[in-house]
Amino acid sequence: MTERLRWGILATGGIAHAFTHDLKLNGFTVQAVGSRSQESADAFAAEFDIPTAHPSYEALVADPEVDVVYVSTPHPLHVTTARMVLEAGKHVLVEKPFTVNAREAQQLADLASERGLLVLEAMWTRYLPHMARIRQIIADGTLGEVRTLIADHTQKLSDDPTHRINALELGGGALLDLGIYPVSFSWDLFGAPRTIQSTATFKQTGADAQIANLLGYDGGRVASILSASDTLGPNTAAVLGTLARIEIDRVWYTPTSFRVVAADGTVIEEFRSEVTGRGMHFQAEAVERLVAEGNLRGDLLTIDETVAIMGTLDAIREQIGLRYPGE
Repeated sequence: MTERLRWGILATGGIAHAFTHDLKLNGFTVQAVGSRSQESADAFAAEFDIPTAHPSYEALVADPEVDVVYVSTPHPLHVTTARMVLEAGKHVLVEKPFTVNAREAQQLADLASERGLLVLEAMWTRYLPHMARIRQIIADGTLGEVRTLIADHTQKLSDDPTHRINALELGGGALLDLGIYPVSFSWDLFGAPRTIQSTATFKQTGADAQIANLLGYDGGRVASILSASDTLGPNTAAVLGTLARIEIDRVWYTPTSFRVVAADGTVIEEFRSEVTGRGMHFQAEAVERLVAEGNLRGDLLTIDETVAIMGTLDAIREQIGLRYPGE
C-alpha cells in the first residue's frame, strides 16, 4: 500500500459528492474542499467530515496540507481550474471530459510535464474490476480476433433549456457528457480510429441531443456507439470476437456483470462486480500509485491518450457542426 496523499476537492456539485463519498468509504484522506462560497464549502465539509473548507478555488490550491486536487467544475472551466492546480505545484485529477477540446488538453499535458506533476483524466470506468477482467480475457485470446464494439450511453435528462446538459456555454450536450464513455472504451479496445462517421440531432439550444458514431479501425474492426440525453436506452455493451463475445450488462460503464459466450452459445465465464461504494475510488488508487511510482504519464489511461481522445471528440464535432462559445 502506498502512502496516502491528501486530497482536495475543487467544486461541490453532484459528481464531487459521489467521488468524495467513495474516497471516505475506502479510507482515503480528504483534507480540504474549495467552493465559490464559504457556505457551500462548509456544508460539503460537514457532510463528509473534511477538516478544512475554503471559500474559493484559489484558497484550496494554495493549501499546503493538500497534495492532489480533484477538479469537477463545469467542462469549460476544467482547463483554467486544472491549470491553477498545476501552477500551485499539486497533482490533479480532472473530471471527464478532460477539457472541451484537444488544444486545451495539450496545454494541460504540457504544463504538467513542465512542472513534474501528474495530470490524469477521471475516466473512472477504465479502473473498474470488470473492465480489468475484460482486458485480461481479450489478452488471453478467449474471444479470438476482436472485431466489434457495440455500446450506448443514453439517458433521459432534463429538457430545461437552462440546465447544464442543454447549455452550449457550459459544454452541454450528449457527446461530452455521455459519449465520452463509449468513445474512451473504443480507444481502450482498438486505439485510434482510422475513420469516423457521425450523425446527430440537436436541441433548440444548439446542444446535441443524440449522436451516433461509427468508428473504423485497421483490419476491419468497428465500434458502433450511440449517446443521447433525451432518451433512456439499455446502456449495455458487447465486445464481439471470432470465437466468443462479451455481453456487458446494464449499466456497462459502472460496476456490473458480464458473460463470455462462445460462438456455439456456451457460457464460458460469468463475472459480477463486488465493490465498496460506487467504484469511483479505483481511479484515486491509480493516482496515488502513479505518484508513488514516479509515473507522471499514466498507464491504463495515459495523458497522451487523453489528448488524443479529445482529438477524436473534436473530429466528431467537426462532422456534425458542433462548436462551443469561445472556440
